[in-house]
Amino acid sequence: MGTMSTAEFRNGAKIELDGVPFNIVDFQHVKPGKGGAFVRTKLKSLKDGRVLEKTFRSGEKVDTPDLVHTTMQYLYQAGDDYVFMDNNTYDQVTMTAAQLGDALDFMLENMEVKVLYHQGSPIDVEIPTFMELEIAETDPGVKGDTASGGSKPATLVTGAVVKVPLYIEVGEKIRVDTRTRTYIERAK
Repeated sequence: MGTMSTAEFRNGAKIELDGVPFNIVDFQHVKPGKGGAFVRTKLKSLKDGRVLEKTFRSGEKVDTPDLVHTTMQYLYQAGDDYVFMDNNTYDQVTMTAAQLGDALDFMLENMEVKVLYHQGSPIDVEIPTFMELEIAETDPGVKGDTASGGSKPATLVTGAVVKVPLYIEVGEKIRVDTRTRTYIERAK
């Protein structure tokens, strides 16, 4: 287990508090007119998804968790559980919807993901940042509406809803940024 100074905080960095790994969702360095500087953070637990706000003194050291990434294949859903298989050992692990969080909106059966382990237990899944997915449902495209810059909601085959340009139709494949849930372009 290593340590990290508050000066090294950034969104997405992982720290450990009381044996629980957290993801830094947001942080702000504050230098009041009186007194010492501090860092205000919003942290999300990688174990159960709860959000916590915590303040650290500027320059304070915090622990970084020992995390292991393993490439796995998402196999199937069984009730509220989701089953993954290690590509090397063929071992299978099960995770809950609560553990998977927003990643669920972009998961397709048989896709490869990185499963994050903490102290031997799976706690989180990292999906690819950019994915090419098919439009399952959206309003019909309107001819001549390509230059107006308008957008409409579209449901992807995974169930996620993203805003797309008006000319995009059902059945088309688009490229999506899974972090921001935004349309990038039509898939080639």
